[in-house]
Amino acid sequence: MENKNTGQTIGKVLRKAKFWESPQLLSINERQRLMLNKLLEGFEGKLTSSKWAKIAKCLQDTATRDIQNLVKRGLMLKEKGGGRSTSYVLNI
Repeated sequence: MENKNTGQTIGKVLRKAKFWESPQLLSINERQRLMLNKLLEGFEGKLTSSKWAKIAKCLQDTATRDIQNLVKRGLMLKEKGGGRSTSYVLNI
């Protein structure tokens, strides 16, 4: 009988592998790759451009451009709400 945790782990690995097959990911930068992996592994809380900047060690403007690029490609979605508390999620 399969362990429940093993099944969940395999599911996560397969989901991650399928996500990385997207042709939309061919020309992403290292910051975007880092953050997408964090989101795929189960990022806690809401992802904002401020958190992106802190984790990726970049300027807030750079984080915003990175996120907007991924939204434009259809890889991330802007959650409802907005202003200073705008948050984003993976589009999977």
